Amino acid sequence: MGMSPFVEGILAGYGIAIPVGAVAILIVNTAIRCGFSIGFMAGAGAATADLLYAVLASVAGVALTEVLEPLASPLRILGGLVLIGLASVGLWQGLKRTNHIEKTAEACAPLKMYAQFVGITVINPLTVVYFAALILGRGASAAQYSFLANTLFVVGAGLASLSWQTLLAAVGGVAGSRLSARFRLLATVFGNLVVLALAARILVTAII
Repeated sequence: MGMSPFVEGILAGYGIAIPVGAVAILIVNTAIRCGFSIGFMAGAGAATADLLYAVLASVAGVALTEVLEPLASPLRILGGLVLIGLASVGLWQGLKRTNHIEKTAEACAPLKMYAQFVGITVINPLTVVYFAALILGRGASAAQYSFLANTLFVVGAGLASLSWQTLLAAVGGVAGSRLSARFRLLATVFGNLVVLALAARILVTAII
């Protein structure tokens, strides 16, 4: 008896969410700087993008992968540039040490943060390729490609991704509330430098 589509989706969601990358680091940094609730919105944005890709992979599988393959390098370049921009802004905000509550509130607006993380996660073409490969490898039976099976798979993937992103936000929120201002600043600077390094790696692999 095969594994249920819901469990397959959960495993797939954790498979794409758990590997630590630039988005994960940005979520932790956001929670350190703005608190758990804003970090949760950032994570929910990333999870929403994973959910959308799971839907697209379920519906369009091979066709979508073939369409995106020629665009992989341009999308990686775009993603790398966006990450460099976000990390640069994060460094600037962390180093200027502003005390203006209005500016902090504006920078930590929940809906803005949600939309921003949907966008930076969506531009990663590797996510849809990952889900498409999983859909294609789920088994030879045509019944496994039914609407119900794909729906359960997508729901499982979305819930798994959201739970992991929430854990990242919780880690950042606890760190932000319990650590000294100096340590939070160092953590923010270090995290954004790591994102810059990951973005540079993305650009190099896309260009070479």
